[in-house]
Amino acid sequence: MPEDTHGSSDLAAIRDLKSGYDRIRAELGKVIVGQDVVVDQLMVCLFAGGHVILEGVPGLAKTLMISTLARCLDLSFHRIQFTPDLMPSDITGTEVIQEDRASGVRSFRFLPGPIFANVILADEINRTPPKTQAALLEAMQERHVTAGDKVHDLPAPFFVLATQNPIEQEGTYPLPEAQQDRFMFKVFVRYPTYEEEYRIAETTTVVRDSAIDRIFSGEQIMRFQQAVRRIPAAPEVIRHALDLARMTRPDETGAPEIIRRMVTWGAGPRAVQAMLLGGKARAALHGRHHVSFEDVRRCAPPVLRHRIVTNFSAAAEGYTPDRVVDELLNLVDPHETVVTRDAGYNELLSS
Repeated sequence: MPEDTHGSSDLAAIRDLKSGYDRIRAELGKVIVGQDVVVDQLMVCLFAGGHVILEGVPGLAKTLMISTLARCLDLSFHRIQFTPDLMPSDITGTEVIQEDRASGVRSFRFLPGPIFANVILADEINRTPPKTQAALLEAMQERHVTAGDKVHDLPAPFFVLATQNPIEQEGTYPLPEAQQDRFMFKVFVRYPTYEEEYRIAETTTVVRDSAIDRIFSGEQIMRFQQAVRRIPAAPEVIRHALDLARMTRPDETGAPEIIRRMVTWGAGPRAVQAMLLGGKARAALHGRHHVSFEDVRRCAPPVLRHRIVTNFSAAAEGYTPDRVVDELLNLVDPHETVVTRDAGYNELLSS
């Protein structure tokens, strides 16, 4: 009986999430023109409990999109502008000495930094040295900050969106692969279409009312995140996510020729977890209670593009990580696995 009640609560949560998802898109449409794919991928990550790298040139409303999403979800929002002189304590906070005027006793008091918010925009994260970039690692993974000998929990839910500018790379510090792996998705923010840019010019150069309704609270979002994790994934779907990740590794048995020629390092186990969690969140946002092959495959490009390292051959032939992933998706059939592709297995079937 308790299990049935628990299942019913998850079904209700997914219904509420689907209904709220449509309302959130409508609210964002009051402020943001286009960028539907980016919005969808942000929301998949949010309800899967992951973090995102956003890459796009200046002026594409990355900050506005994120702050508006935070307002829709009734979440606290802080923007941190990363610069070469930014220190870790400027992000996490610091301890100061405080004196009690009555007793004269001095003690340390922790002053929280801007990391203490539900939604963090780490703007141009590659413009600060690795020491400061690493200050985000503990917060992203452990959801807390350590100062001195004390651990300070971050507010829940906690969502980091880091932006990178693909131009003007002089004086920047590219994120190490280990840190990039902590981000669930890498999302490209593209230029708008002609019609979208016309609407942007038309609507942003006049006086307008852009009041945003608050759709979900932080408590509701955490409820949805738990419901998303409880969505079942069939063994075949899990194996397909596993195949996609493992086939990015050039030394893997059965890896496609394009991977062997174009890739130096493939994706690790976090890629499988990210594709499955992203697939579950995508299914929930569309009101479904199971994960499909299509859910996993839609999540594959933003999950894999920053987890595979291409080589000089790829650069010479114009193969970007996205192009490699696209060809991999065409080569890996969701209805096949490493087992079914094995020659011995096929011989056994034909005998």
